[in-house]
Amino acid sequence: MFPLLTLTVFLPLAGAILLVIASQIGLSPRTSHAIGIIISGLTLISALAVWLRGVDGEFSQIEQVEWIPSLGAGYRLGVDGISLPLVLVTTVLFFASLIFSAEIRERATAYVALFLALETACLGVFLSLDLVLFYVFWEVTLVGMYFIIAGWGHEHRQRAALTFFIYTLLGSLPLLLGILALYLEGDPRTFDMRAIIADPPLSGSIATFAFAALFIAFAIKIPIFPVHTWLPTAHVEAPTAGSVILAGVLLKLGTYGLLRIGLQMTPDAFRDAAPYVAIIAVISALYGAFIALAQSDLKRLVAYTSVNHMGYVALGIAAAAAATSAGDRDFALDGAVLQMVSHGIVTGALFLLVGMVQERTGTREMGEISGLLGRVPRLGWAFILAAFASLGLPGLAHFPAEFQIFLGTFGVWPVAAAIVVIGIVVTAGLYLRAIQAAFLGPSPDGSNDDASGTSRFGDLSFREIGAVGPLLVLTVAIGVYPTMLLDAIHRTIDLLPV
Repeated sequence: MFPLLTLTVFLPLAGAILLVIASQIGLSPRTSHAIGIIISGLTLISALAVWLRGVDGEFSQIEQVEWIPSLGAGYRLGVDGISLPLVLVTTVLFFASLIFSAEIRERATAYVALFLALETACLGVFLSLDLVLFYVFWEVTLVGMYFIIAGWGHEHRQRAALTFFIYTLLGSLPLLLGILALYLEGDPRTFDMRAIIADPPLSGSIATFAFAALFIAFAIKIPIFPVHTWLPTAHVEAPTAGSVILAGVLLKLGTYGLLRIGLQMTPDAFRDAAPYVAIIAVISALYGAFIALAQSDLKRLVAYTSVNHMGYVALGIAAAAAATSAGDRDFALDGAVLQMVSHGIVTGALFLLVGMVQERTGTREMGEISGLLGRVPRLGWAFILAAFASLGLPGLAHFPAEFQIFLGTFGVWPVAAAIVVIGIVVTAGLYLRAIQAAFLGPSPDGSNDDASGTSRFGDLSFREIGAVGPLLVLTVAIGVYPTMLLDAIHRTIDLLPV
């Protein structure tokens, strides 16, 4: 069988290497961006081919080669209904981000090469079936995003990049301890994730400590309260495309790890800890919503809503760990995986649109940019659509995901489900406030208009439509027809033990 998964993972890295080699003979920024967009587009096509091949409930399309046989480590790739949607959203977001970035001229070759290398690392995390390989890809994502923030971010980019790197690197240490515990307690010892999932090796106090280490690592990456403090600064200082990938893809590494390793490899310890994880998730969801409500900076507002929405995902996974019925577990996990996808699509679109606003007005402060809907109506209506999706409007992407999370949680912890719904009300309020402040009403002083009252800056360009348009189409498509993803997701979730 053709190694389609290997092609999907390493095609972006091959493109990055090509750019580095070609840069020695000189590449124009336009050529570098064209190569990056083509490579990322081919990777998206490869991911779609993986989808068209189909996935079983269990891992399928396996590709493996012995790597370090004495340690039980190997090059193992595979896909199932949990990883496939995340692979698809990763390739879509990288493609959109590189299209949006086509106007960047400063060190364009290095910029595009870093994005392509980061895409390989992210896809590797989602497709790895070996814990050593998983950890290697996990660590490489830190390096790629650090240089993107530090090299092309805003005024305080160096501090933001360093904070991001230190936080997430410290989170990697307990992850390594958890992986070693899973390996050392196995019989036979192996890093094969399929074998560990089939027969979880940990029990008793060792399982408790291993899960605690894993949860710390994944909580920092998600991030959830109180280890979320690196996120708003990183988002605000990152370039627009960097924020899209940070929110849309890198945060999902944490929830994916919590589900794949925490839930599937330490199920008993997770079940015992689930009420405490749920409490943290509820606090995180409400905290993110209320702090977002207090923001006047559009980008910081969207960043804090990520804390809110990822709290819902963590709550769904915790509810599944504690569920005593297959129905509650299926609702909670189906919703959690779908929410990972919908959050990536919707929040990615919002960050792109906020970047477009900043490019035109020179600011992200809502009080300084009112009246945008009248001056740039396509941009305004695109933002309103993405904002309505983020607040959970029926018919858009977040609604079917959040509804299933809350339904599954209600069957396990009715009080937690009732409390966390407050977050939806607050999110609705903060986005309606943002729309009113930034897009409705008159221009503050007419400073963005020429003498005839016509806007001095244009509406969405073809490049911007090419970047954000597909995300908005997917936002509606997932909201109207979530079965396109839920069929594959549920085939895997349905096989998990209760």
